[in-house]
Amino acid sequence: MEKRTFLKTGLLFSIGAAVAPLVSACTPGKKAGDTKKLTLPPPKARRTTPFAMAPLPYAANALEPHIDKQTMEIHHGKHHQAYVNNLNDAVKDTVYAEYELDDIIARITTADADKKIRNNAGGHWNHTFFWQIMTPGGNALQPGQLATAINTTFGSFDQFKTAFSDAAKSVFGSGWAWLCVGKDKGLFITTSPNQDNPLMLQIAAKTGTPILGLDVWEHAYYLKHQNKRADYIGAFFNVVNWNEVALRFDKAMFG
Repeated sequence: MEKRTFLKTGLLFSIGAAVAPLVSACTPGKKAGDTKKLTLPPPKARRTTPFAMAPLPYAANALEPHIDKQTMEIHHGKHHQAYVNNLNDAVKDTVYAEYELDDIIARITTADADKKIRNNAGGHWNHTFFWQIMTPGGNALQPGQLATAINTTFGSFDQFKTAFSDAAKSVFGSGWAWLCVGKDKGLFITTSPNQDNPLMLQIAAKTGTPILGLDVWEHAYYLKHQNKRADYIGAFFNVVNWNEVALRFDKAMFG
């Protein structure tokens, strides 16, 4: 090989080696140096019935004056029902046709073909969760392992409320704020756009098990609070079912 050809070839290899990590880092869904494939457990027992929406665990007016009856009727009866209907239609003739909801959530990807399933599976899961972590009149966080974890992680319950509220306010457009238990069994606050959630292992920026969540789509608060999202966030803390949140914390930690 001529000296000039040798030097040229060596230079090209050097440039390729330097550029490759940068290309990898810029590839959607990839992280530089991340070559480990995500391994998921086998799906649960096959689902044999269509997805269905459970009734509210309380009357539509039971969260007043903090969340009004009309909002609850539209949010649950119209928006949530639409997610269920659309999800049943979206999974037809797909690999997800007989998957349970949790299995779909864990396996959904950013592929265009999955977008309708992603949005509607997330909408169904998120809203089912949301109704359950609220209760008429709310209840206080009792001393125990969750209270200790919140104080240890955030400094105090009031500091947690501030951090969670700030996260909910920071969501641009439609999305959710979450309090989660991470793989390290630590608490963390995160947000997600649209109907994504931290259980979407293929999508979420930070994955974990949600134990508290707040819907900050405008349809969740606009009839009562108009554009005042901060007022809605403050009202939400008056109806949180901390007993349910504590149960979910215990299950995520020890279940």
